[in-house]
Amino acid sequence: MYIEQGYKGDIGLWKYLIIPVGFIGFMALNFLAVLFSPISADEAMAQMIEQWGTNLVLIINLGFLAVGLLVVLGWTLLVHRQSIVSLTTSRKKIDFGRIFFAFLIWGGFIVGMTLLDVLYLSPDDYIFNFDLDKFLVLLPIAVILIPMQTSFEEYLFRGHIMQGLGIAAKNRWVPLLVTSVLFGLMHIANPEVAKVGYLIMVYYIGTGFFLGVATLMDEGLELALGFHAANNLIGVLLVTSNWGALQSDSIFKSMAAPGASMLSEVFVPVFIIYPILLLVFSKKYKWTNWKDRLFGKVRTKEEFTVANETGPSTV
Repeated sequence: MYIEQGYKGDIGLWKYLIIPVGFIGFMALNFLAVLFSPISADEAMAQMIEQWGTNLVLIINLGFLAVGLLVVLGWTLLVHRQSIVSLTTSRKKIDFGRIFFAFLIWGGFIVGMTLLDVLYLSPDDYIFNFDLDKFLVLLPIAVILIPMQTSFEEYLFRGHIMQGLGIAAKNRWVPLLVTSVLFGLMHIANPEVAKVGYLIMVYYIGTGFFLGVATLMDEGLELALGFHAANNLIGVLLVTSNWGALQSDSIFKSMAAPGASMLSEVFVPVFIIYPILLLVFSKKYKWTNWKDRLFGKVRTKEEFTVANETGPSTV
């Protein structure tokens, strides 16, 4: 009953609209600015890095979203009068074990596959970029800001918007569909989209669906929070490129041409790796009743109150 946790706050349509509409509007303006800019997004990024340095540009890119996390959590507490726990999970308390499990399993997979590619499969596509002094500056920036950035996106899309839409639509498939598509479209102004093409949106929207399914099946955000943090944090520290959205003084630099491995970077994760990972989660956390949890009805406030009085749902 994750979506129904929204009933624990002081709900109202306008309270669910202001932050999403404001953020989506800002993203739309950003996309239009990129679309009609006389220089490409990656050229603009290169100029910023040359002028301000990699770390400052990274802080600027992450800082806006990190502040967004504080806004969403503050709005939840002060306007919705809802606890952070109920925005995060249907459990009595946030399950940090789930967050760490998802972080470790996905972070370990990224490290393993990257080293396999660097050492054996495509060594010519990488250069060793490690500089201890630069890396020690990057490390605290990444460790602090990236989990805030990824948590903002999870709390906004699969928390705030999913609960609000679910309560309004009275079902689960509408918030799953809408939040997944919106999550993907949020990345449309990224430099890699201009470089690779709109086909990469399959990856972003597919990732949105994967995280949405995990959230609804597990009745909480914990797995999505851990996965998303690992995906961005390990990526920024381990390997980046000169044309991505998040560039850093990472250990390795990818020199592969944009879009050179679309099959392995877009379609394999979405259609092979993510389903396998959902299967792993389902076995570990004993997920059942997939049809109802993904497509079933959302209880009314009265039904939710009665269910809470009779006992917690099995997760």
